[in-house]
Amino acid sequence: MKKDRKDLLQGTLDLLILRTLQRGKQHGWGISQIIGLRSKEALNIKEGSLYPALHRLERQGWIESDWGLSENNRKAKFYKLTRAGSRQLEEETAYWEEFVSAVSLVLQV
Repeated sequence: MKKDRKDLLQGTLDLLILRTLQRGKQHGWGISQIIGLRSKEALNIKEGSLYPALHRLERQGWIESDWGLSENNRKAKFYKLTRAGSRQLEEETAYWEEFVSAVSLVLQV
């Protein structure tokens, strides 16, 4: 039985957002578009998941935001990675790589 939708493991969205912002500041819609493109459209991040995650990451001090104009000249909130966010990204990436390796070992049996 195939699943039509891709459910993200808890915490994975945070990792994806932090990684996306590592390349520079971006507004929310842009973040979701980049994640979609990089995943070859396998991951479709909905606003109802994205914006609560962005607010949570900002409260944790891993990202910060300011207002600016988007590519189509609309007012938008732009997010950028903080130093603490860069450290968190390193930790989360290491954890994710260990997790994927462990799951792969189980699947090879």
